[in-house]
Amino acid sequence: MNLVYGFLVVAVVSGLAIAAMLLVRRQAPEGSYFSDGDRASGVFGVLATGFSVLLGFIIFLAFASYDQSRTGAETEALVLVQQVETAQFFRPDVAAELTGELVCYGRNVATTEWEQMESGTRRGEINLWSVALFETVQGYEPESASQQSAYDKWLEQTSAREEARRDRIHGATGIIPVPLWIVLFAISAVIFVYMLFFADRGERAKTQALLMGAVVAVISIMLLLLAFLDNPFHDGVGGLQPVAMERTLGAVDEALAAIGVETPIPCDAEGRPL
Repeated sequence: MNLVYGFLVVAVVSGLAIAAMLLVRRQAPEGSYFSDGDRASGVFGVLATGFSVLLGFIIFLAFASYDQSRTGAETEALVLVQQVETAQFFRPDVAAELTGELVCYGRNVATTEWEQMESGTRRGEINLWSVALFETVQGYEPESASQQSAYDKWLEQTSAREEARRDRIHGATGIIPVPLWIVLFAISAVIFVYMLFFADRGERAKTQALLMGAVVAVISIMLLLLAFLDNPFHDGVGGLQPVAMERTLGAVDEALAAIGVETPIPCDAEGRPL
């Protein structure tokens, strides 16, 4: 989330709400439009409590989705490096091909896929290098006990990687449906209108401004927080970035160089096939 943009939104919305309150205050009677302030405060408490409970529940679900995407990205990167290790126990020609395709898979995730998730255009399509990896091992026949063990482990790790990828993509398109957003904004509007009836010509203008500004600022901040959690892939503060996958690709390069393995990489730096 862009903090400057967020602060600007809160400031503008709060300023407009305060202006509306001060404008209504000019024509408001002394003591506000309510003849019974205690009863009016009680009704406002019901409105505020209902809104806060609903908003808190939605934020909890949105944070769970955010955390699921973050954990999925980290798990996917971890399984990728494990698969690179497992691939070295295959027949040499197959091991080289699988290693190169795994590197390309990681590059594609860290660049092309991540950009698509940030723009909201990634809808869960299969990664092209997943297909290449499947085709490589499809016709492979283990020739020894160690190769058979590596083959079985490879299939398990492939399933784990695909599950982690699904978790990562889960939050890319947002989990909060439009009707919920409509309800939240509708309740916010009701609270705003209700607050205008607390306008009191006999009260100080600063007090009236603080009364309205505090309520609207808190609601605005909470809605911005919800929007942030509903769209976790962005360049702003707290946005999810492909740090884990980039770190994994660096570790793979160092590990292959350390053991003297030279693997042809069939893609460019962004994971596009050569």
